[in-house]
Amino acid sequence: MASWPDHHINGDTKTHISKKLKLSPNFITAAEIAAEFSHHDPNVARINNGSFGSCPASLIEAQRRWQIKNLAQPDHFYFNELKKGIHHSRTIIKELINADHVDEVSLVDNATTAAAIVLQQTAWGFSESKFEKGDAVVMLHYAYGAVKKSIEAYVTRAGGYVIEVPLPFPLKSNDEIISEFKKALVRGKANGRRVRLAVIDHITSMPCVVIPVEELVKICREEDVDQIFVDAAHSIGCTDVDMKRIGADYYTSNLHKWFFCPPSIAFLYCRKSPKCPELHHPVVSHEYGNGLAIESASVGNRDYSPQLVVPSVLEFINRFEGGIEGIKKRNHEAVVEMGQMLAKAWGTHLGCPPEMCASMIMIGLPACLGILNETDTLKLRTHLREKFGVEVPIYFRPPKNGEVESINGYCRISHQVYNKVDDYYKFRDAINQLVSEGFTCAQLSN
Repeated sequence: MASWPDHHINGDTKTHISKKLKLSPNFITAAEIAAEFSHHDPNVARINNGSFGSCPASLIEAQRRWQIKNLAQPDHFYFNELKKGIHHSRTIIKELINADHVDEVSLVDNATTAAAIVLQQTAWGFSESKFEKGDAVVMLHYAYGAVKKSIEAYVTRAGGYVIEVPLPFPLKSNDEIISEFKKALVRGKANGRRVRLAVIDHITSMPCVVIPVEELVKICREEDVDQIFVDAAHSIGCTDVDMKRIGADYYTSNLHKWFFCPPSIAFLYCRKSPKCPELHHPVVSHEYGNGLAIESASVGNRDYSPQLVVPSVLEFINRFEGGIEGIKKRNHEAVVEMGQMLAKAWGTHLGCPPEMCASMIMIGLPACLGILNETDTLKLRTHLREKFGVEVPIYFRPPKNGEVESINGYCRISHQVYNKVDDYYKFRDAINQLVSEGFTCAQLSN
């Protein structure tokens, strides 16, 4: 795995990439990758790219150059460079995600901000009596916690009825997801209600699984769901992203998780359609009413540099053979290989089939560790960080009725270009040591 940049893998071709985005003829070497991420703590096995992403040194430097431009002459920067630079970044993203118009692409701080923008509009629909009180919003039970809170803050408070789609875990196939989603839409339409919005994850956070978004969007269209918002915080740089193929009304993804941007930046795609209402940024500026993309590019005096480095990010990505497609393919293959290695070492199993994961995968932890609740997951995660230098998220799965000595704790490992096999061996050996010592989470203090 350490030498994977030298593999001759072109990657799949499902994601649209403009012919204008040329790949470098001189591919990056393993030594150059190590240098790009030399600022990472060498004492930590950082197998949690999914939470915060990673930014190479050359892009940190590119960001710094933009920051200095701003600080050197703010007036010139604001009036002559900022809007032009953000438009350039939006144009690149438009090409990468196969959108029709650059006007469909806005740059915002993160996927949580994008969710607030969409849900704010839904709340207005209720408060302005465009929707009936009790009309439904459907979301996955796996939805990200902040998005669930946003739905509570905007939709429930305005009078919407929220329906969660319960999903099993571990998962065996997409059919389980599709079946439960259809049942939720039936509940949403009961008693004459309308389903005003469906919030669908593309890659769920915890537990982690790739959701069949194209199929779910198609079902929503067949069932006359008003609007479809795909929360794809992890998607760009991690799985296939094609707006024409997916067909959602709104789609957001962070660019600082798997696309190497410095934090924080995300895009929000809003499909151009008479059925899609005008969205507004929750921070109101003097650009209010000039379109979401313009509003989002002017939310007060702040650091816009993450939105300006996208062209430099593209140059960095295209130093890898196959560009972003090659990176995605190799990350997927590596995380599956490491996940299977850990499951075999611990006598457990994966949380889903390999084809249902991208660059992250869930692995069951030995039941003898005694992970009995959410508090145990946090204590064990801290213990792994502080004693063993391993950074990895842990998930608690409540046992089903009748289960005895079941696997209730799962870890989520990531693989990004800087990871090495030794990172995963370090994690494997840490868990094996805890098991051999008879450790349980009950031994850890709060």
